[in-house]
Amino acid sequence: MSQVFDYLFSQYSSYPSYIIVLEIIGVIFGVISVVFSKMNKVLVFPTGIISTLIFAYLLLFEWYLLGDAIINIYYFIMSVYGWYVWTKKVNNTEVTPITKTTLVEHKTTFLIFISSVVFVALIYHIYDKWIDWTAYVDTLTTGIFFVGMWLMARRKLENWIYWIIGDLISIPLYLYKGLAFTSLQYLLFTILAVLGYIAWKKHLNKQKQAV
Repeated sequence: MSQVFDYLFSQYSSYPSYIIVLEIIGVIFGVISVVFSKMNKVLVFPTGIISTLIFAYLLLFEWYLLGDAIINIYYFIMSVYGWYVWTKKVNNTEVTPITKTTLVEHKTTFLIFISSVVFVALIYHIYDKWIDWTAYVDTLTTGIFFVGMWLMARRKLENWIYWIIGDLISIPLYLYKGLAFTSLQYLLFTILAVLGYIAWKKHLNKQKQAV
């Protein structure tokens, strides 16, 4: 048991205390944000913004994980956009509802995925970051998470599917990178994403019955 604990957390012995504290705070707000998303509450965005800003700083300036930092910067931008969409009135009494992704939106998600993968690949090439197999996985997860965030910002049910796939990939990925707390966060994200899909599916069915 102690060997497992040492493997998971030994890397933190060389970290300054403020980095550990920031990562834990970022994880806490990240989990809270997903909980609010599962509950279909607009508070998903302000709590998510706090988490993404913390991780963007850590990833860019402390851990030098460029692809991961780009994801969090994008999360911040899409959180602002999603905050607007979720509070936008579609009529005098209702805000933007949960809906399924349309055919046109599926085509858009494909373009977002391809564009983000190409963009991150170019950034990695420019900064000579193709030094480990994790860079290729980072590129893939960036595309997946970009699509998931865009769909969530538009309140689309299918956003949870992309989160589940990306989270499952990220659990061992961040563990390999030596970021145990972040890996644990993605494990919690996976569980919450499954629950979120179920909750949003039920909510969408109720909307249909009401109509």
